[in-house]
Amino acid sequence: MRVAVLGAGAIGAYVGAALHRAGADVHLIARGPHLAAMRRHGVQVISPRGDFTAKAHATDDPAEIGPVDFVFLGLKANSYAACGPLIEPLLHDTTAVVAAQNGIPWWYFHRHGGPYDGQRVESVDPGGAVGAVLAPERAIGCVVYAATELEGPGVVRHLEGTRFSIGEPDRSVSARCRAFSDTMRDGGLKCPVEPELRNDIWLKLLGNISFNPISALARATMRQMCRHGGTRRVIEIMMTETLAVAEALGCEVGVSIERRLAGAERVGDHRTSTLQDLERGKPLELDVLLAAVVELAEITGVPVPTLRTVYALSDLLALRAAA
Repeated sequence: MRVAVLGAGAIGAYVGAALHRAGADVHLIARGPHLAAMRRHGVQVISPRGDFTAKAHATDDPAEIGPVDFVFLGLKANSYAACGPLIEPLLHDTTAVVAAQNGIPWWYFHRHGGPYDGQRVESVDPGGAVGAVLAPERAIGCVVYAATELEGPGVVRHLEGTRFSIGEPDRSVSARCRAFSDTMRDGGLKCPVEPELRNDIWLKLLGNISFNPISALARATMRQMCRHGGTRRVIEIMMTETLAVAEALGCEVGVSIERRLAGAERVGDHRTSTLQDLERGKPLELDVLLAAVVELAEITGVPVPTLRTVYALSDLLALRAAA
């Protein structure tokens, strides 16, 4: 199995290292000091489950790699529309793209069935720009439950979790999903094939849609947001509205809001990825988290006043940060 990891940051390099350990032919695409370190020393994984090093091929030029069986996409979703020159050299007729993104994916209604089948979510695929680069037929959805961070160039610290749930948009248990799942498992990761992956998407989104923007607006950690009565109440309302949209689309999350909040509080003084992006001057990944759900609420006729308000505030924050 040939795999290219496009965007071999903390999550991408961790997955690439695991796949390499399983015997896959892995190619990591990165840049800067991180790339230089991986070229010299490989990916060094520091984990409570055991440290290891994977000396996979690393490059900044996908043309060096050529077509592969799977592209693991570790880029932020707001980079997808512009990734054409990077991904095109990696594709052959049957290359699958495993998209490890937060929020609502561009393929959400591809082979969905029902009244919304084939509909484009404009917030995440404006004018079809993402679908033109990443054909939805190639897509394998992926919901990441692992937490990692780059401790330094070429060094990935695995904090917790090893689950990467994957699934086909049409809910089938395909041969390509089984092959990828088996190799991930051989590398020490959990990778269940979920026919109803959209349920997992909403479960992960339940936290991201609320904690991420509030953390950026308040400059607060998970523990601080949960223990402040006002922000905790806002988060509860945002989660309630999000569940209503999910249910209108036929999805079941299966976790209570109180349980989700309790789990978040146990994480402690963790800064969400959106807050970290804000502090580092990076673009904020709000379209797939908030704007998309507001759009889906309009489509389904579900009122989401608090989501709209928080989106307006965090969108202005993102615009000011980018100025």
